[in-house]
Amino acid sequence: MKRYLTVAYGAAAYLLFLVAFLYLVGFVANLWVPRTVDHGLPSPIGLAVPVNVLLVGAFGVQHSVMARPAFKAWWTRIVPPSIERSTYVVLSSAVLLLLYWQWRTIPAVVWDVRQPAARVVLWALFWLGWVIALGATFMINHFDLFGLRQVYLAWRQKPYTELHFRTHLFYRLVRHPLMLGFLISFWAAPTMTAGHLLFSIAMTGYILLAVHIEERGLVAALGNDYREYRREVPMLVPLKHRPRRGSAETVGQH
Repeated sequence: MKRYLTVAYGAAAYLLFLVAFLYLVGFVANLWVPRTVDHGLPSPIGLAVPVNVLLVGAFGVQHSVMARPAFKAWWTRIVPPSIERSTYVVLSSAVLLLLYWQWRTIPAVVWDVRQPAARVVLWALFWLGWVIALGATFMINHFDLFGLRQVYLAWRQKPYTELHFRTHLFYRLVRHPLMLGFLISFWAAPTMTAGHLLFSIAMTGYILLAVHIEERGLVAALGNDYREYRREVPMLVPLKHRPRRGSAETVGQH
């Protein structure tokens, strides 16, 4: 029974992630969903700005702190290791849903691209960003990243094994393609309101901080392999790239 409950919990956590992720697409695009970055709760700007910043900050703190090895070592004394990642996914999704629910509208228009061809280009970049972000998860191990591999191994009564260090496809161009995809999508807006701009700036600040924290953890865990990878592959902007020697590949823990 415990094995089946573990698998059911992992599957439910993954479904919640899908809901939160798909809602994020609609939230940023102002499409399909009732609450979006430009259609949230009405609020005076003096309240809207701090509330919105706190919402993004809550997501950033939860998302980064719970991913750190020291926190995991403590957390798995309370939560079984087989569902630790699924629990992380549940809480990350819950904080995102809170953000969607409580986001305040700041409607002032910062820019509005009217030229049809330019709008098409920006919308194409927007969707390309989501393709990069989602695709990057499969280039490491999508099912491990969102907890399904862990619960599957628990159901099979097999021990969890760490993923190997490896780089391929997008990870040969930048070290954090998942984050790059988010950045592209957040900023590729044909119409940018002050609320959307605040969201993009706050999320960009979080992403830049988060990748630096993650990189320190990867260097500590992987040593010279990751130092060499870091020297040869840029962090987020694929402008300079030197082919890697050997066949090592990298797994990120966003």
